[in-house]
Amino acid sequence: MSVPLSQMWTVASYVVKQRLAGRTRYPLVLMLEPLFRCNLACAGCGKIQYPAHILKRQLTPEQCFRAVDECGAPMVSIPGGEPLMHPQIDEIVRGLVARGKYIYLCTNALLLAQKLDLFTPSPYLTFSVHVDGQREHHDLSVCREGGYEQAIEGIRAAVARGFRVTTNTTLFDGADPKSVRTFFDEMMALGVEGMMLSPGYSYDKAPDQQHFLGRARTRRLFRAILSNRKSEWHFNQSPLFLEFLMGQRHYACTPWGMPTYNLFGWQKPCYLLQDGYVDTFQELLDSTDWEHYGTESGNPKCANCMVHSGYEASAVHDTFNSWRGLVDTVRATFSARYSDSEALAAVEELSREAKAQANDAERKHA
Repeated sequence: MSVPLSQMWTVASYVVKQRLAGRTRYPLVLMLEPLFRCNLACAGCGKIQYPAHILKRQLTPEQCFRAVDECGAPMVSIPGGEPLMHPQIDEIVRGLVARGKYIYLCTNALLLAQKLDLFTPSPYLTFSVHVDGQREHHDLSVCREGGYEQAIEGIRAAVARGFRVTTNTTLFDGADPKSVRTFFDEMMALGVEGMMLSPGYSYDKAPDQQHFLGRARTRRLFRAILSNRKSEWHFNQSPLFLEFLMGQRHYACTPWGMPTYNLFGWQKPCYLLQDGYVDTFQELLDSTDWEHYGTESGNPKCANCMVHSGYEASAVHDTFNSWRGLVDTVRATFSARYSDSEALAAVEELSREAKAQANDAERKHA
């Protein structure tokens, strides 16, 4: 099982308590960004495009703890930037572990092997390593030759030391499903606990705006990748969210499910959009026009979004909203292979398209 029972129980009991209290909007994961600076410049990332004086700033541990206590979510994801560049990241992690929060420290792993001595293995701490596919594809995605090998070195070192490790993969238009499925085999062979997947989101500030997926292509790609699944593959995500990506379920966005706190305060409305900031989490809940966001709202910024930060909380809500949702989650967790002959054919077709697209790109740059 890719998620410890203790974590599953903590999340389940938290969600049930919120529902018994009559709360319809509650956080599941706090997206805590202690800094924006990074040691990579990925073409699809909009987080590092801030001016130099912003990139030099960082949250203090005390600011992080106040945000976590104020929000109350049982899980904390620490993205960036690159969190391992924060000079007090070990202090932040220790404080969150002491609070009983399940932490996903998101890292490109370039610094992971040399920073491991700062941390102690714990059921509460997971290193979520950004790996966007096999070697060539990952290095192209992060705009750094040799980035894949450094990430793998960090994963091996962390696994050997007894840390929980997952991978975090963002897929863009032109992804080769054959390569992605082989990548799954490679990650499982490294001993990672599970894998996380999401389609890319078109940040306004991202340098590369040409390769973000529309919703129809997202479903086609993820159906090809995730159907006819190997039993050895483990995913550290809601199985109903993966079915949503495959086009088997429809969900409305739950933007308050993964709220963001960073240098500017509480970000409205979500991790992906910046429509202002407020000082408190309660103000975020009360002052945000939630009906203005999500695919159903007609907001063009949300039209193609199927990202985990908006929809995984929707899938978790579905799990605990009815017996059917709970039964479907159990089924999808333990027995779903998703046999699909049409998806097998799509793997071949999309693979050919990906190779043709790559060849065209090489000719243009020649």
